[in-house]
Amino acid sequence: MATLVVGPFYLSGALALDASRVGLVMSSGPIVAALTGVPAGRFVDRLGAHRMSIVGLIAMAAGSSILPMLPTRFGIPGYIAPLVVITAGYALFQAANNTAVMTSIGPDQRGVTSGMLNLSRNLGLITGASVMGIVFALGSATTNIMTARPEAVAAGMRITFAVAAALMVLGLAIAVGSRTLSRRTATRGASVEQTE
Repeated sequence: MATLVVGPFYLSGALALDASRVGLVMSSGPIVAALTGVPAGRFVDRLGAHRMSIVGLIAMAAGSSILPMLPTRFGIPGYIAPLVVITAGYALFQAANNTAVMTSIGPDQRGVTSGMLNLSRNLGLITGASVMGIVFALGSATTNIMTARPEAVAAGMRITFAVAAALMVLGLAIAVGSRTLSRRTATRGASVEQTE
C-alpha cells in the first residue's frame, strides 16, 4: 500500500512527473503482479508454501530497503526497479500465504475461510494505507503536501519505505520464528509418543 499511497506524491512532487507519466510509472507494479502471479503459484507448488513465503518477505524487505537508499537523481528507474522487487515478492508471498491457509482447512470450511482471508487482507490494506499515509505526512514534515518542497517529499518517501522495510523484517522474523516453534512442538510431541 505504501507504493500506491506515497508513489504518486513522490513521482509528482520529487521527480516532477506530470499526471500521465505518474500513471504510467504506477502501472508497473500491477503489471509485475499480473505477470508474476502464475509463476509464483508454480514456485509455491514446487518448493513449498512456507519456503516461498520467506522468499517473498525477503524480496519485499529488500525492495523496501533499497528504495529509500537510492538518490532522487536515479529518477524513474530508481523508483521502478525496487518497486518490481517489492511487487514480485508480494505476489510470491500472497500465493504462498493463500496456499498455506487453504491447505490446512477442511472442504466444508473453505468458503468461509476464503472469505475471512479476503476480509483480513482488505482490512490490512486499508490500515496499511492509512498508517503509511500518516508516516509519509510526518516524514515530509510539512503541513501541506501539495506545496511541499521536492526534498521534503523525497524525505517522506524514504522514511515511509524505511518503516515498510522494518515491518517486512518483523514479518520475516515472525514467519521464521513460527516455523521453528512448530518444529519444536512437533519434535516434543513425537518424543512424548515414543516414551509412552
